[in-house]
Amino acid sequence: MFHDDDDSLATGTRVAQRIQEVAPERGVFVEVFCFGPAQRRLSGAGGSEAVATFNRQIDELIAGGVRVGACVNAARADGTEDQLAARGLELRVARDEFVRFTLEQATVITF
Repeated sequence: MFHDDDDSLATGTRVAQRIQEVAPERGVFVEVFCFGPAQRRLSGAGGSEAVATFNRQIDELIAGGVRVGACVNAARADGTEDQLAARGLELRVARDEFVRFTLEQATVITF
């Protein structure tokens, strides 16, 4: 998740939820990584219905066992590192995660 427009926020996390519904039977692993503008919305800033939906769906993904990550450097810069970690987000260096996705030959869908 990168973009923070209402459609990207609400749809991107919903797509991850829908894929997760069939992931075990299809032998795939779903993971969500938030960075850039979308990561700033994890604090609930913006107040729109889409931001509330985004945060609810992020929490539901985590509760459902989906690995949800965010950029540790951005979290530190924004002062949200402890808050995001407490919610269950895995904080990692974005650059390293992007390299990992490549090495794992992951299919990446971005919103």
